[in-house]
Amino acid sequence: MQTQTYNIKGMHCASCSSTIEKTFKKVEGVHSAEVNYGTEKAKVSFDPAKTNAHELSKHIEPLGYSLDIPATALEMGMSPEDHAAHLGLNQTKKEKLAEVADMRIKVLSAIPIAIFAAFIMGWDILAQFKIISAMPYVWSEFFHHLLPAFATYVLFVVGKPYLLGVYRFIRYGKANMDTLIGIGTLAAYTYSLMIAALETSLRPYLNVDQSYYDVTIVVIAFITLGKYLEAKSKIKTGDAIEKLLNLQAKTALVIRDGKEIEIPIDQVKVGEFIIVKPGAKIPVDGEITEGESFVDESMVTGEPMPVKKEFGDSIVAGTINTSGVFTFRATKIGSQTFLSQIIRMVEDAQGSKAPIQALADKISSVFVPVVLVLAVIALDLWLLIGTPYLGFSQALSYGLVSFVGILVIACPCALGLATPTAIIVGVGKGAREGILVKDAATLEKLHKVTTVVVDKTGTLTRGKPELVSIKNLSEKSESNIISVLAGLENKSEHPIAHAIASSAKERKIDIPTVTGFEAIKGKGVKGLIDGVEYFAGNTKLIQDLGLSFDTESITKETTEGKTPVLLATKEKLLGVFMVADAIKPEAIEAVKNLHKLGIKVVMLTGDNKNTARYIADQVGIDEVVAEVMPADKLAKIKELQSKGYVVAMAGDGVNDAPALAQADVGIAMATGTDVAIESAGITLLHGDVSKIVKAIRLSKLTMRGIKQNLFWAFIYNIVGIPLASGIFFPFFGWLLSPVFAGFAMAMSSVSVVTNSLRLKVKKL
Repeated sequence: MQTQTYNIKGMHCASCSSTIEKTFKKVEGVHSAEVNYGTEKAKVSFDPAKTNAHELSKHIEPLGYSLDIPATALEMGMSPEDHAAHLGLNQTKKEKLAEVADMRIKVLSAIPIAIFAAFIMGWDILAQFKIISAMPYVWSEFFHHLLPAFATYVLFVVGKPYLLGVYRFIRYGKANMDTLIGIGTLAAYTYSLMIAALETSLRPYLNVDQSYYDVTIVVIAFITLGKYLEAKSKIKTGDAIEKLLNLQAKTALVIRDGKEIEIPIDQVKVGEFIIVKPGAKIPVDGEITEGESFVDESMVTGEPMPVKKEFGDSIVAGTINTSGVFTFRATKIGSQTFLSQIIRMVEDAQGSKAPIQALADKISSVFVPVVLVLAVIALDLWLLIGTPYLGFSQALSYGLVSFVGILVIACPCALGLATPTAIIVGVGKGAREGILVKDAATLEKLHKVTTVVVDKTGTLTRGKPELVSIKNLSEKSESNIISVLAGLENKSEHPIAHAIASSAKERKIDIPTVTGFEAIKGKGVKGLIDGVEYFAGNTKLIQDLGLSFDTESITKETTEGKTPVLLATKEKLLGVFMVADAIKPEAIEAVKNLHKLGIKVVMLTGDNKNTARYIADQVGIDEVVAEVMPADKLAKIKELQSKGYVVAMAGDGVNDAPALAQADVGIAMATGTDVAIESAGITLLHGDVSKIVKAIRLSKLTMRGIKQNLFWAFIYNIVGIPLASGIFFPFFGWLLSPVFAGFAMAMSSVSVVTNSLRLKVKKL
């Protein structure tokens, strides 16, 4: 079984997606198909032995659609996924812009004609109510002979997609929103043409002075304008992908046959050596083999300060070399690179469907045929019930207005756009904030979370030992005793020694040269600095030297998870240094904000109870479960779920894999290229615990937007269809003009997309 995602050409409305989905599912060899109107993509699982992309495209081409198959992928020696990552998405944007440009020309030609038609219509209506005098006869004749010519142009040129919708309905029995508009406007146009051609013969039976050319013109103009605005807005919803794509370098400077040559990045091979000059983007992932530099990795880590990179260090595609020149060996190319993984994840999430969308999809799939039936029923009822009271001529006139009005206003587009546009904007906003969402279902689940379970190491703490406190017991300055200790520890390979040496480097303290260095097994180290012998190690080493120290104070700090390092000479204790896995500064604020959202926070850790309790008290955790194995973490998640909690689990995405999989929402705390993108529903790129709060807020905002969109989409149709059918006419004299129906329909789609775009400016 093979699963592929394809761009679809020719989609115009929500019902298009259900038509294509149903057609694909009937094809032999297709296991499943999911079509998204918001992204205009189809995700299809099929048996390659029974069908392929070209066959699938052939099944939908008679209906006016086609698959955009990446034919050049094989020519370039790339997989379709690699090709899509480098070219496909940009191509889609280009095609979208071309489509919008074409629609703009149609809109610019149709709107002046619509304004003219509305002017004539308005004059006629006002004259009927004696508000203004009737139009002079010569003007009236000229304008009313001009309208048929304008209506013909608008219907057959601007309205061509809608007429094709009617043709496909007649030939294949497949109806969509274009079909509704096409039947409605064609009926109005044909009726008007018929009474104009047979005016004398029909005068005794029909009101031949009432034509509907203006309706045809204005309705098509409004709907085309609405589609143009909708298409423009939809381009904006997907700009997160475009921004991620813009992070990619376009070329790479590789060494081939001893020469430097510049090639497109899709031609780079694994193992090739690439030169990066100052200011250049790193084209693919790799490992430095020569030279050193400072690299701006803010795209990955969120840290504004460039990071020093030297021999053996890993570098990531899309990051920027700020200073020196270096050479690196390519280790990952194309879709394997970290940036491509992010792009694919964002794209997949934007194209996925949230469970809440199932209702809208079901309604959209049956909506068009139901509306066609309702329109015919309304026309029949007007003729049946209206004729005895109003006469056949007037009843037919009102019936035709209702018929056209229902077909025009009952567009499922707003319904189809409600969920995908909000998901696209929400996932894109998350990507810009360093919150990668795996799929729409995860985003929907996240807003229901009542408990967040966090791992200690790497989530609440930095995940590596740091020098957290210094007690200076000598006459020397603090920087002086740090310098001495760093000199001794710089010779050791122990992680705690690394923490002390790193602290000295961060404080820009010089590390002196040590002679006579010796490691004392299980206790510490000793060495000579400027002729003085120093000792550094644990309490056993100091006891062996016969020196006294504050046992009670050290024991207390040890129970808090800190490790003491004592510095001394043979005669005197110089200082007590405490090394620990420091709490992330943002962790305390994050837990406070989770509590404000009404969310319980539980810490699961394999660390000892004293250390865990101390960290939990510092951060404000509600419940602590310490000294647990990965299987115990899984059991705790199940226990919370059995009590009715909706659980989000935040961990490193590797050690916590079973618990992450069991949780309702798994959140991987990730930094740099070690990101475990596939291990969780949400990945926080910068390893920043405060982004858990932002992710939950993003979910709540997105779901609120979806619900608002669905509400307004339903309201437009619930209010619009009865009004257009003429139900209120006998009581209040209300009958919705097809012109206003067209305006309402166009604005419904625009309002839904605009409401989704509001999410872009919301603060998380």
